[in-house]
Amino acid sequence: MKIGVPAEAAASESRVAATPETVKKFIGLGCKVVVQSGAGDGSDISDTDFKAAGATVEKTATAVLRSADIVLKVTRPGPEELKLIKKGALCAALMDPYGNAAEFQPFADKGVTAFAMELMPRISRAQSMDVLSSQSNLAGYKAVIDAAATFNRAMPMMMTAAGTVPPARVFVMGAGVAGLQAIATARRLGAIVSATDVRRAAGEQVESLGAKFVMVEAEEDAETAGGYAKEMSEGYQRKQAELLAATIMKQDMVICTALIPGRPAPVLVTQEMVESMKPGSIIVDLAVERGGNCPLSKPGKTVVHRGVKIIGDLNLAGGLAGNASQLYSKNLLNFVELMIDKDKKQIAIDWEDEIITGTALTRDGKMVHPVLQ
Repeated sequence: MKIGVPAEAAASESRVAATPETVKKFIGLGCKVVVQSGAGDGSDISDTDFKAAGATVEKTATAVLRSADIVLKVTRPGPEELKLIKKGALCAALMDPYGNAAEFQPFADKGVTAFAMELMPRISRAQSMDVLSSQSNLAGYKAVIDAAATFNRAMPMMMTAAGTVPPARVFVMGAGVAGLQAIATARRLGAIVSATDVRRAAGEQVESLGAKFVMVEAEEDAETAGGYAKEMSEGYQRKQAELLAATIMKQDMVICTALIPGRPAPVLVTQEMVESMKPGSIIVDLAVERGGNCPLSKPGKTVVHRGVKIIGDLNLAGGLAGNASQLYSKNLLNFVELMIDKDKKQIAIDWEDEIITGTALTRDGKMVHPVLQ
């Protein structure tokens, strides 16, 4: 079995799909690992590091992909990369399948079995493979750090002979993995933190981190069986908007993390809410890639609206590439390990396993996942 790890084609992607640690583990499973030269540069992993772990380093993507039985990437292979992947190969990556069904017909036509890591079922057995959790955790941390670096005042309260510096007020919207880490980070920096979520069960987690939980009282159940938030009724959204407007105007920072898989990001921070905030306030919109929780946010840009800075940075986890690659590559290792017969040292996929069927996009020349239908 040969595992191929090409360098990411996008200049903005600094993560890599393998580390020396996972290379050693793959070799222990009977695999040969081939890594493209420079693939780990953005994560401060040198070619020498990969070679020391037992990997073969090749100069070109062609040399890495043409004979690989399993291709591991961070992002979906582009058309030119797909041409290089051999028929029958497996490919696991963050595939961005929602609304992009046409992108996967070429995978099916080529006979490549594609797995979308972001579709990992939320079951206890798959926790070690959950890339959304591992990467969102880092994104939540980075969002607060970036906001603090942009903020022109201090985060904690400071008592000085010249007077008292008040603590910053931070409001986190969405108490999923990213939101909870944002809360914890802001609390460590000394801010007064509050948070909101449509899932009532999130309140205990928010309060356990020392933050105040802000929520509309309603009888609707806002949590799906998979643990995600779902879209709420118009009546709920109207009450939520009123509560958020009263809360946001008092904040120094707002961290937006609300996303619903497969749907555009819900608009939570309106232009009117932005205009109610004090000049110098910060909004970080982690949902900007899906349209944003704030309609004023722009992907990859910082927008200033009436003195309020709205940060729409993309790939926040990639800003911590060393940690992000470490966690992501371990997610991939645990996933691929499911498909390897350790005794026979060969690929053996159990197509009855809900982890496999839950992530497989293409199989036997067909697009098989419901999100592509």
